[in-house]
Amino acid sequence: MPADPFTGKFTRIQGRTLPSAEERTRLQDDHERRLATLDRLGAAAEKCDLRAHSDSDRDLVLLAEDEIALLEGAGPEWAALGAIIRDFRAQLPLLRLEDFGFQAEVDHPLEEPNPRLRYLHSGVEASAFVAVADNSVYKFFLPREEKQVGSVFGFTRGNESALQAEAEFGGYRGLLEKLWLIQAIGGMATEVVAITPEGILVAKQVLGEPMPQGADMSKSLPPNLIEIPSRFLRANRDHPRLYFLGNRPWLVADLHARNFVRASDGQLYVIDLVAAPWPIGTPLADPPTQAWLERVRQDPRASALPSAPDDEL
Repeated sequence: MPADPFTGKFTRIQGRTLPSAEERTRLQDDHERRLATLDRLGAAAEKCDLRAHSDSDRDLVLLAEDEIALLEGAGPEWAALGAIIRDFRAQLPLLRLEDFGFQAEVDHPLEEPNPRLRYLHSGVEASAFVAVADNSVYKFFLPREEKQVGSVFGFTRGNESALQAEAEFGGYRGLLEKLWLIQAIGGMATEVVAITPEGILVAKQVLGEPMPQGADMSKSLPPNLIEIPSRFLRANRDHPRLYFLGNRPWLVADLHARNFVRASDGQLYVIDLVAAPWPIGTPLADPPTQAWLERVRQDPRASALPSAPDDEL
């Protein structure tokens, strides 16, 4: 079995080789189990009155096994918390930047030469490198101000549409959901490798060839994404689309050329996006939008209004 060159653990991603359909399913299961365990961890921490002292999920995802080991005998709630932390750490291990070949005790370690990782590019959320050992892409998502990381959408009432979606800094749950969604929509195979004590989350993807900057991607979007009529939503990112994962609707966008690569099979794959769950059941929900969501849940080609095709609206 192939081992990740940095963690020594089994990996399904190596260089330019695309995982099989079965391996992609297992990767998706990993994403879903990690998110479910994070939910369990949050609930267990609240029972121990830990969440009340933190306004960020960064502290939650960085909990180490030895932080509460001495308290596990204090009661069943603490014992349950310890067990869940161990489970979560198995799915999202704590590793140092030095474990990835970066220098310790420098101000900006990701900007220094690294004999094990070749610099690829940087974006708003992450810096990407290619591993010398296996040619896989490693993305390092750096935390931002106030312990935030990655990007999500925030929703407000729109002036020209029911909803306006604006990209903003997110949290670790939102970042893990984004990596899950990249896989779910048929994007590039993605593993979550580790998180560092500084809160840098490390993900791994198959290496592909970048698209020309500014290329028109409107005809190359994943076919399972649903176009959103502008009367219902406008967003400040390219190509906002609706996607149902299970029964839950998501806004997926930022699908510009830089967020696609061409893989070894000649096909285009999404490697990054911005997303958020659609605000159902909130004060922002309105009946016409909700009715449209229900129609496209059953038929992705359904029009904005039951009696009119979208090109007439």
